[in-house]
Amino acid sequence: MPAFTPELLNDLRGAITRAMRGSFYATRYKGIDPKDITSRRDFESLPFTDKNDLREAYPLGLCAVDQSEIVRIHSSSGTTGTPVIIPYTKQDVEDWATMFARCYATAGITKEDRIHITPGYGLWTAGIGFQAGAEKLGAMAIPMGPGNTEKQLQMMMDLGSTVLGATSSYALLLAEEIAKRGIKDKIKLRKGVIGSERWGEKMRRRIADELGVELYDIYGLTEIYGPGIGINCSHSPAMHMWTDYFYYEIIDPKTGELVPEGELGELVITTLRKEGAPLIRYRTHDLTRAVPGECPCGSAFPRIDAILGRSDDMIKVKGVILFPGKVDSLLAGIADVSSEYQIMIDHLNGRDLLTLFFETPIENPQFREALEETVKGEFKKQIGFLPIAKAVGMGELPRSEKKSTRIFDNRY
Repeated sequence: MPAFTPELLNDLRGAITRAMRGSFYATRYKGIDPKDITSRRDFESLPFTDKNDLREAYPLGLCAVDQSEIVRIHSSSGTTGTPVIIPYTKQDVEDWATMFARCYATAGITKEDRIHITPGYGLWTAGIGFQAGAEKLGAMAIPMGPGNTEKQLQMMMDLGSTVLGATSSYALLLAEEIAKRGIKDKIKLRKGVIGSERWGEKMRRRIADELGVELYDIYGLTEIYGPGIGINCSHSPAMHMWTDYFYYEIIDPKTGELVPEGELGELVITTLRKEGAPLIRYRTHDLTRAVPGECPCGSAFPRIDAILGRSDDMIKVKGVILFPGKVDSLLAGIADVSSEYQIMIDHLNGRDLLTLFFETPIENPQFREALEETVKGEFKKQIGFLPIAKAVGMGELPRSEKKSTRIFDNRY
């Protein structure tokens, strides 16, 4: 966790002062004088900000500067409800590019690289963040955006792309297509920067092996600039967080209290420099843990573990709390089970039923049945109840050019 120093306290007071120049925090923190915040306890007494609060500020209630200073807006990728609009000043855009370029450099990417960018553009922050970071670094940006896999592969070969920016789902789809077409020797990729969705270790290994690349997990969310506020280095899957631009806490999602270092909790972020839409104690709902100690890479920036899931995405089945990340790790430990799975939850005859579909290269029906029994047994042992396990062939489950949906809850 970041050290709570006098310098940090001063930065936090400055951030709160800037935030209160806008109507959202002026109302929310009415009666609070930032000068009166003199300790960590004072800061932690401030109320959290949540996504529903941001929705209520639609369209530009979050803006904390004169709107003539806003040079761009972005919106969260959610498809339902009132969108969250985040305004950016020129300095916000520059700061974001600086952080993203730092992510690339941490991954060993240089100006000699050619970065093949497949995440979406438009209101979503992903594509333009990957591009701005590449340009800040001085590397060649190839702004493909999602879809048209045929053209993606052709441009990869023709332009000699060396770095792939993608969601894990689309990286896997591209890896499978490259293998299917037998063109791996024509692809020059050496690294992959993967973001926008949680992914498991088995999926990571598949993509790395099939593409022949080193993979890096980039972190971010639209409300806090976008992707690029943290990334892992080559020494560990834990992600370095750029705490010169923001402060983070890890809390118990139920109590709101800080958890002990190393324990799982929800990530809460306060921006330190953001001008257009500063956020104070913003609940990301992403579940992670602080990783203590110094990193062998030598970076002084603190680390968090790879994101396990979301506190608001946990599902209760048969009285048991289920996180997708737990299913990832369960399947990762079973031989002949691929990274791809889907879960269907139904309520029939007064009880919940969970069906787990998983891919396997095994074709023999008897061996498949045995593998299904193994998966059922491990699920019962590690999660607490018996599912219906169904083995399917490789590639039979849907692939996505964006984020994959793995859990379908049909009970409601």
